[in-house]
Amino acid sequence: MSHSYLPAVIDLVQQAGQVILPYWRSGVAVSEKADASPVTAADLAAHKVLAEGLVALAGDIPVLSEEAADIPLAERSTWRRWWVVDPLDGTKEFIAGSDEFTVNVALVEAGRVVFGVVGIPVSGRCYYGGADFGAWRREVAGEPEAISVRAHAAGQPFTVVASKRHSSPEQERLLQGLGEHLGQLRLANIGSSLKFCLLAEGEADCYPRLAPTSQWDTAAAQGVLEGAGGEVLDVQGQGLTYEARESFLNPSFLCLPRNASWREVLLREAAK
Repeated sequence: MSHSYLPAVIDLVQQAGQVILPYWRSGVAVSEKADASPVTAADLAAHKVLAEGLVALAGDIPVLSEEAADIPLAERSTWRRWWVVDPLDGTKEFIAGSDEFTVNVALVEAGRVVFGVVGIPVSGRCYYGGADFGAWRREVAGEPEAISVRAHAAGQPFTVVASKRHSSPEQERLLQGLGEHLGQLRLANIGSSLKFCLLAEGEADCYPRLAPTSQWDTAAAQGVLEGAGGEVLDVQGQGLTYEARESFLNPSFLCLPRNASWREVLLREAAK
């Protein structure tokens, strides 16, 4: 089972990645948005490809992009389904010359992710999936490979995905508490929405995020993780959703395998 829009969205994500690459490591000029976050010509070029392509694909589905988010709540509240787009996730990584930046597109319906596509422009790798039909990883050459979260094996290091650039005192306390219950932690540091994908392909056990993110930072990768057998919860244990709100900021959240035996330990420590 898949979704009829998925192949076209994968193509658009790859096209956006190709538009970004000429700007990478080229000394591209950086501007500052109203929220003090950086934006480059690469962000805007990828936005143009995705916005125009999604409208051509399904003109009745509105597009909410990080680079065109000035849409009144009164209008967004009427949407039944919409695209959530981050044309270049990990702009700071991109500016620093790292290859850990992505292109993200999710289809959201009634506040829940139907599917998400995460593309890595530098390698051409693409992750995609949704809760109702599984998750896959595809390289530039080769057939898609199904991916899934892993069950943590006793005696093996418990691997927690961390942000290279964002932490908080709450997150540090959570990591300390997890270590006390689950043994010494191994930290895997990676940028952008790739943190979700690392979990989705079974290379890590948990990704807690107790620092700010926006809806476009998470929606696509959440679709991949849910398709791989994972879940994204707020610290009260409720699923992370995307209903229209005045603010685009997400609450703190926890990514983990859906049937993790240590789920309650994580929630308890996160609530402290």
